[in-house]
Amino acid sequence: MHYGAAVNGRKRGLILLGRRNFSRSFSSSTSPLSEHECFIKDVAKAQPPKHLTELLNIFIARGKSIASPGAKQGLLPLTIPLVRMSPGSSIALLRWPTAPSSMEMPVVEVQKHGVWFLANNVDQFIHRILVEEDISKPDESSQEIFNAAGEAGKKLYNKGDFAKSRPMDLDAYLLRKVGLFPDSLERKVIRHIENGDHVSALVAAEFYTKRGNFPGFARPFAFNAKVLLKLGRSLEAKDAARGALTSSWWTLGCRYEEIAHIAEWGEEQIVKYKERITGEGRQRDIDRGKPISQAYLDEAAFLLNLASLEGTWEESLDRVAQCYKEAGLNDIAKFVLYRD
Repeated sequence: MHYGAAVNGRKRGLILLGRRNFSRSFSSSTSPLSEHECFIKDVAKAQPPKHLTELLNIFIARGKSIASPGAKQGLLPLTIPLVRMSPGSSIALLRWPTAPSSMEMPVVEVQKHGVWFLANNVDQFIHRILVEEDISKPDESSQEIFNAAGEAGKKLYNKGDFAKSRPMDLDAYLLRKVGLFPDSLERKVIRHIENGDHVSALVAAEFYTKRGNFPGFARPFAFNAKVLLKLGRSLEAKDAARGALTSSWWTLGCRYEEIAHIAEWGEEQIVKYKERITGEGRQRDIDRGKPISQAYLDEAAFLLNLASLEGTWEESLDRVAQCYKEAGLNDIAKFVLYRD
C-alpha cells in the first residue's frame, strides 16, 4: 500500500526557529506556525491540518523547540517535522505519496528506522494531549496547555470530562471517546494475556488489524504476529508476520529483523528486494503486465524498505525521487528531495 505518546515535558524554554532556505522566501515577520502551513501547501502539496497552529502552540507551551518543516535530514523523506523530542526522535506529519484527497495526514513519531503511529490526525492528537494533561494535573489551576489549544481545544475536550467517566481507565477512555491508538490497543491485549484471558487477547489483537483502522501501517499485523507466537500459535504467527512484511517495513514499529524472524524470512528475502530495485527487475514486472507507473511506485517502496533496515534514508533519496517522477508524481519527487 502506497499511502506510502502524547508529548511529555513541562519546562519552558527558548523557541528555536530552524528557518533556512524555505523560510527565506517569506517576510522576516513570518511565524513558525505559518511557515509549516506554507510548506505543507507549497512543497508537500497537501492541505494543512485545520488546527496545526494550536498543536504547535501546545508544543511551545511545553517548552519544546519547533523544527523547521524542511529540516528533514536523516528522517524518512515522507515526513514533515514539527518538533524534536530527543536526539533520535521527532514528531511529524506523514505525507503518503498517493493518499486519497480526503485522507488527513497522520501524526507520527519519527525514529531512525521508521515511524510510530501517534494519531490519525492533528485533532485526535490534540484531544489525547488534553485528556492526559487533565489527568496529570486534575487539581491544579494551571490552564497553560488548555489555553494553548484555544477554541479548538474547547470543542474537543472539556476539563474534568475524564473524572466524570470513572471508573473508566485512561486507555478505555481514549479508545471510546477520542480514537484508536496503537499503544492503548496493545496494552489492552497485554492485560488480557496477563489475566489469562487468551481468547479476549486474540479477539482484541485481531480487531487491531481490522482494515481501515490504521491504513498503510504494518504495526498492527506485526504486533498480532508477536501475540500469536506468545500464545503458542507459531504457524499463524508466521503467516501474520509475512502479512506485516507486505506493508512498508518502516511502519512496523520495531526492527525488521524481529518480524522477519517470526516470518522465517532469511537473507534471501533481502536479496530478492535488492533485485527488484534494478532496471531488470522493474522491466520484468512491466513485461508481466504491471503498469509502468505502478512499477516505479513499487520500486520507490522497495528502496524505502531497504533504507529502513539501517535508517540510511539519504543514500537512496535521489533514486526514490526519480521513481516518483517517472510515476508521474512530480510534486512528491520535489517534496522528498527538499532539504533546508
